[in-house]
Amino acid sequence: MKILCAIAPARFRDEELLVPQQTFSDADVETVVASTHTGTCEGMIGATAEATVSFADVSPADYNAIVVVGGIGAQDVLWNDAELKRLVQEFNGAGKVVAAICLSPVVLARAGILPGREATVFRSPASIREIEKGGARLSERPVVTDGNVVTADGPSAAEEFARAILSLLL
Repeated sequence: MKILCAIAPARFRDEELLVPQQTFSDADVETVVASTHTGTCEGMIGATAEATVSFADVSPADYNAIVVVGGIGAQDVLWNDAELKRLVQEFNGAGKVVAAICLSPVVLARAGILPGREATVFRSPASIREIEKGGARLSERPVVTDGNVVTADGPSAAEEFARAILSLLL
C-alpha cells in the first residue's frame, strides 16, 4: 500500500502533511512526497519535507491514493498546476482514493472531479467560490467522504482526514 502526498514547494501546511504521514505509517502504509520539483520543500510553520518525485514523473499505477496537502502554498502554486490536475484526474478515473485538505480541495474542483459531490474546504471567499464553481455541494463538516473522494477543512481535521483515507484503503 502506497500513498502519494502532493505538497507545494513552499508554504505547505505542516500538520496536514506530518499528521497524516504518521497515521499512515502507524498503519504500515508507505508515503511518497511529490511536488512541482524534487528537493526540500518548506512548510508554513517550519517543517521541511523532501519531495523525491515531481508531479510530472508520477505514475498513478504505482500508488493506491493521492493526498493533496493544503496551506497557502496550495493556493499559490497547486491550484493552477496542470500536472497535479492531470494526476488527480487519472487517480479518480482509475477509481483510486483522491483526498485534499485545507485550501487544496480547489485542486479537485479545478480538475473537474467534484460535480455533484459533497466536499469541504478551508473557508475563504476564493476557495468557496472555486468549490461551488466546480459543482460540489459545500459541507460545513470538517471531513467529508463522498465515494472515493475525501476532503477536509484544515489542520485541526488532519488526523480524522487521515483515518477517513485509511478507511477507504484498508
